[in-house]
Amino acid sequence: MKQKDITLFIVVIFISAVLSIVASKILITPAKGRQQKVEVVAPITPDFTTPSSKYFNANSVDSTQLITIGNNTNPQPFSGQ
Repeated sequence: MKQKDITLFIVVIFISAVLSIVASKILITPAKGRQQKVEVVAPITPDFTTPSSKYFNANSVDSTQLITIGNNTNPQPFSGQ
């Protein structure tokens, strides 16, 4: 490399750095524009309110109960017996 090549590289690097800084200042949102308001969430408390009796009552359907359809007494219906 010649001395002129090194000087040219330094000048090109300097100009591209200045242009990139100027472009980033124009294109990227300034700090005052980056402020955003967020919703404040209420903290979780250990208190538990009683659920609605419309859905949770003594007459409601218990989905954990075994449902039997018909009079099949075989406990393993797919065993091939």
